[in-house]
Amino acid sequence: MATTSPTETEFGEVSRIKGIVFKYVSFAASIVGILALGVLLAYVFWDALGLASAGTGWYLAYTGTLLVPLLAFFAYARTRPAVVAGTFELFSMTLAGVLLTGAGVIILSIIASPGVWFAYFLTVVGPIVGLYVYGQYDREATWVGLAMLGVVLLGPVVGTLGLGPLTTVGSLLGSPGIYFLSLVVPAAAVAAYLSAERLDFSRRRSLGIGVGLPVLAIAAVPLVDTVPAISRSVWLIGLVLLGLPAGFAVANTARTRERWPAFAFPAIVVLGFLAGEAVVTAIGATPPTPWLDWQYVTSGPSQTAAEAGLYPAIIGSIFLIVLVSVFTFVFGVGAAIYLEEYAPGSGPLAAVTRIIKVNISNLAGVPSVVYGLLGLGIFVNIESQVGPFTYAGFGVGTVLTAAMTLSLLILPIVIISAQEAIRSVPDSLRQASYGMGATRWQTIRNVVLPRSLPGILTGTILALGRAIGETAPLIMVGAATTKFSPPSGLFGKLTAMPMQIFAWAFEPSDEFRYGVVAAGVVTLLVVMLTMNSVAILVRNKYQQEAN
Repeated sequence: MATTSPTETEFGEVSRIKGIVFKYVSFAASIVGILALGVLLAYVFWDALGLASAGTGWYLAYTGTLLVPLLAFFAYARTRPAVVAGTFELFSMTLAGVLLTGAGVIILSIIASPGVWFAYFLTVVGPIVGLYVYGQYDREATWVGLAMLGVVLLGPVVGTLGLGPLTTVGSLLGSPGIYFLSLVVPAAAVAAYLSAERLDFSRRRSLGIGVGLPVLAIAAVPLVDTVPAISRSVWLIGLVLLGLPAGFAVANTARTRERWPAFAFPAIVVLGFLAGEAVVTAIGATPPTPWLDWQYVTSGPSQTAAEAGLYPAIIGSIFLIVLVSVFTFVFGVGAAIYLEEYAPGSGPLAAVTRIIKVNISNLAGVPSVVYGLLGLGIFVNIESQVGPFTYAGFGVGTVLTAAMTLSLLILPIVIISAQEAIRSVPDSLRQASYGMGATRWQTIRNVVLPRSLPGILTGTILALGRAIGETAPLIMVGAATTKFSPPSGLFGKLTAMPMQIFAWAFEPSDEFRYGVVAAGVVTLLVVMLTMNSVAILVRNKYQQEAN
């Protein structure tokens, strides 16, 4: 019969006390961190939105029409998990759709003109999407992964070489025609697939949804033409990037009766806002005077605070982060897969692999200004000639130089996080896959990557969040602090939002330091959340499938 000695009892009591103390210290640290971040964000939003200038009547009007109904709804939903899940899905998918639409308009219409987008859609995006869909249809097609890799490597080259004739073909279609073929038609197929596979709709109903989307896109054109602020191109982009996720959330919520009260949330927000505006107008209350408005995000920098805008820096930052995302994801995940799955575990090459891993870990802690010097040396100053080819760098302060430098900065973080995510997949799953006759590539594609992708995306999100806020590497490679026009291409000069905010912070005027700078910080946060929302949605999808 087992007995408990006094020493064991004493040790157990001490451990319990330490555990309780650790629990409350951790809780207090979390609360302090959350409060500090909340105070900082509230301070920045307060200045950016100009809430200090709003009158008491404005606050009372929106408290009665918006805040009180929302609090009552939250109190009702607090004990109903189905309502909370439906509300969160409606809110997150709609917000992600709005942010994606803004980013899509900037990327597809401004950064890449419709003709350029059409060329790379035909040579890169379209083939990759087609191969992915075929791979989902035929799970035994082992060549699909290698074909996708080939498209990623060769597609941009083919698209660049054929840019002239392909843009000429695109010009015959016009911008709305390009977006209809490259966005609406694929989105119709996606809508039909989601209706059948995710929402369990009948085949006829799913087909009707797939056909209805292009019909709606065309039928609504006369109505869209009556709204001067919305062009046909913006309508088509918004229909796909906002309509698809929001429509999915509505359909998914509507099919469960317990979730129906969640529709009260968007109704309260919309009706409460309209009622608040009506009350403010009726009583003549003083509204806030926000620094962050439409003029701010569509204008260039100015010496006058009221006319200052962030438009060239917004385009530069989005251009930059799109390239950094592509470079780091392709090279970072590729390197992690090789190091974890293919690198030899013994012999001379194993020693080389260990040295590489140690150096990658050390590079993750190197200060960003050192990467700036590295980028200055490799992408700007070095000139060399190999046979008939001459390399003279990518130019001072260009988009490509800045993107490559920031990619070097976060590449070690992405590699390490991807390695950890791949390493966390149990070996028993690999052995089971090999036991069923799968090759190493099939095991990686069907077993390892789907289960490690949530961890990989989490590391990538954190790394991209660091890259978008960096200034030191951009200063070192010669990026402009202030620029009055957005970059025109990969070799165009750019500025980025952190650079412009940094410059405004030293303006002597209080309006710049407390108003324009705060609006810039909020804009930077919105762009970063837009970027992260896509990765978070993909990560959540694979997390649900892995669970």
